[in-house]
Amino acid sequence: MTEKTENRHGSATVTLPSDTEVLITRAFDAPAGLVYTAYTTPELVKRWWGFDTSEWLVCEIDLRVGGGWRFVTRDDGVEVAFHGDYKELDEPHRLVSTEVYEGIPDAEENGALDIVTFDEVDGVTTMTILVQFQNKEGRDGMLESGMESGMQIGYDRMEDLLREMQ
Repeated sequence: MTEKTENRHGSATVTLPSDTEVLITRAFDAPAGLVYTAYTTPELVKRWWGFDTSEWLVCEIDLRVGGGWRFVTRDDGVEVAFHGDYKELDEPHRLVSTEVYEGIPDAEENGALDIVTFDEVDGVTTMTILVQFQNKEGRDGMLESGMESGMQIGYDRMEDLLREMQ
């Protein structure tokens, strides 16, 4: 994954390290600092997160330990909202936050912890996101939501944005 390539579209992988975890891995041909910036800057997040057709309603990031984030989009008339709090920040290497999908019952109790790392080798940054759920049902709900196809689209859009930024 550490060699540069013309196009990494569709290359994110999803594995299941345990009954309560999802591990997402995706390489980008960009320095870790740039990937971190694209991941944490509202104006940039709006350009890659979600679908091309998503209408942004809220994109807030208070990037500090104890700060929070909230994303709300509208797709085909349906609002989709997520939020969380930052637990750890080590720019540009690591970011830990909670993640709550607001569209499920008992959303706060069924949230997850996201541990995001940005490892750079020779100008290629591998981003890994370990999503830790409180139970197997939470993990399975995420997998059954169709998140993987949306995630691929978002990371492909992030790749295009990073190319433009360099």
